Amino acid sequence: MIPKKELSLFDSTCIIVGVIVGVGIYQMAPTVARGVYCWWGVLGIWMLGGVLSLFGALGYAELASAYPKEGGDYVYLSRAYGGWAGYLFGWIQLTIVRPGDIAVMAFAFAMYARTIYDPFTGSGLLYSQLFYAGASVFILTIINILGVKEGKWMQNILTIVKILGLLAIVGVAIFSPPQGSAEITFEPIPTSLALIFVLFTFGGWNEMAYVAAEVKNPRRNIVRALLLGSIVVTVLYLMMNGAFLYTLGYDGLASSEAVATESISSVFPEAGGKLIGVLVCISALGAVNGLIFTGARISYAMGAEHRIFGLLGRWHGRTGTPVWALSIQAVVALALILLFGSFVDTLLYTAGAVYLFYLATSIAVIILRYKEPEIERPYRVTFYPVTTLIFSGVCIFLIYSTVSYAWNEKRGSLVLLLVVLSLGVILYWLTNVVRSGTLGKCKKDGSKK
Repeated sequence: MIPKKELSLFDSTCIIVGVIVGVGIYQMAPTVARGVYCWWGVLGIWMLGGVLSLFGALGYAELASAYPKEGGDYVYLSRAYGGWAGYLFGWIQLTIVRPGDIAVMAFAFAMYARTIYDPFTGSGLLYSQLFYAGASVFILTIINILGVKEGKWMQNILTIVKILGLLAIVGVAIFSPPQGSAEITFEPIPTSLALIFVLFTFGGWNEMAYVAAEVKNPRRNIVRALLLGSIVVTVLYLMMNGAFLYTLGYDGLASSEAVATESISSVFPEAGGKLIGVLVCISALGAVNGLIFTGARISYAMGAEHRIFGLLGRWHGRTGTPVWALSIQAVVALALILLFGSFVDTLLYTAGAVYLFYLATSIAVIILRYKEPEIERPYRVTFYPVTTLIFSGVCIFLIYSTVSYAWNEKRGSLVLLLVVLSLGVILYWLTNVVRSGTLGKCKKDGSKK
């Protein structure tokens, strides 16, 4: 059975917005402010992050509309560089990136959920985090296994609620009296590091490409969803930071430890913390659900073409979902939750690999124009190749920055990533190179027809 086209433009946009808008805006806004030194720098760097992310989305829009198939980067890399590139992308997504991204958002949900209700009071932070993170992955995976409609409606509801919540924060903050913040000190950070945090917060704009085969009218709606989703998120982030600046001032924003709560504290002094906690939980769950929904499609695409992962390439006839891909993805994510046990370590485990493939896919836009010029491209990258080259340069910068930090601070995550990557290379060699060579020899000797 093949995927059915069940995703409208609204569904597709909700996937993108839902995945991007997780908890980053709440956690990163004060940190980013420390790297720009003034109020207009805050708005400027978030605008820059939105523009750079849009540059990346333009490349994916061209590729996704030209190759509207399940798997996204898996398809583009295989066509641009060969089957080995798609295989390694699928392997890294299966073992590192997608389960790691799911675990990061699940940990973020857990951190705020335990402030609302802690089922392990007195037993320590670890048990509560593991419980909430694991439960969110398990329950949302079951919902997505039940059917595409169930998965997409869960995504739509969570995305709508989180957008309304963000707008409510902006509205309350604007009508709150500005809070003075004299004599506040904080430790600045490099502007380059602030930009890294901004771009991480924008991560997820490419998710639409992974479910391209399920989008109605893909040649138009994929492009529209990618562009619309990126623009909506940029506007939301600018509105949020503008509200924070209006209420707290630049110094108050840069020194804040709970920026959203402090922004509405004058209106909701007692309930503010709980309200923000609920909103962040919803935002995190929306990101977890979107990552589960789209990530399984990558594994499905790899399983459909590589026999060793054939189980992943089965589309369930009754539920209309990639049941095995969803299940194995959940198992790996749960294993990472138990292995790392924290937000930061899991993030470092995935960051370098994410931008490595962003880079490869961006360059694939250029390669495939020369390699397959006969393919119809309903959309072509605006201001090509300038926008593509700028985004590629940003990817190189982020790869260098994250690997350098991991090497200096968290070498264990980097070593584990290299081990998993090496294992993928070995598996590809054993299942493709060696097997092809053996079959070829057998046919030549006449011992196997």
